[in-house]
Amino acid sequence: MYKYIKRFLDFALSTLFFIVMLPVFIIVAILVRVNIGSPIFFKQERTGYKQKKFYMIKFRTMTNKKDKDGKLLPDEERLTKFGRVLRGTSLDELPEILAIIKGDMSIIGPRPLPSSYDGYYTDEEKKRFDVRGGLIPPGGSLAKKPIITWDEQLKYESDYASNLSFKMDLIIFINVFKIIFKRKNNDYGSYVRKPLNEERASNNSNRKKKGENQ
Repeated sequence: MYKYIKRFLDFALSTLFFIVMLPVFIIVAILVRVNIGSPIFFKQERTGYKQKKFYMIKFRTMTNKKDKDGKLLPDEERLTKFGRVLRGTSLDELPEILAIIKGDMSIIGPRPLPSSYDGYYTDEEKKRFDVRGGLIPPGGSLAKKPIITWDEQLKYESDYASNLSFKMDLIIFINVFKIIFKRKNNDYGSYVRKPLNEERASNNSNRKKKGENQ
């Protein structure tokens, strides 16, 4: 039952929030254009509820600088100073409000991740797709720390989907403000995590080599 009430709350609250935050939205868009350039938004295919694909839109935090071969430079080299501020305060995620209004996302839920990660989840971790992905993920809030590992994040998200409740959403919502404060003090905006597909492909390769050497 709560799943249906949650969708109504998502629509009503996100619509109200967008109206209230529209001036901030416009100001951030202008600052991105001035500090980073065009395009203002970053668009990427993500896997959401019931493993359906949708495009997530965020404010851009990185440049499109490429190496001499025309390939994009590593994320840490393209992340700008202004982009770090946006990430540290989570203002880069404001456009995701539109995805919540549309129904692709929820205010609280597992973080929608790139479709390129789809082949790297365990069966248990795939439970995260039983609910809509969220703007506010449960991992950091429940762990009460700004930076967590992929394994920790996916464990919290699958547990969240299996035990969805208003009480849990309320706890996550309250704790997220503490996490944002901790992010600022820990320079979270500068943190660049290795992509899940690269990390797990590397781990699988290392385990395979270890097995061959035994």
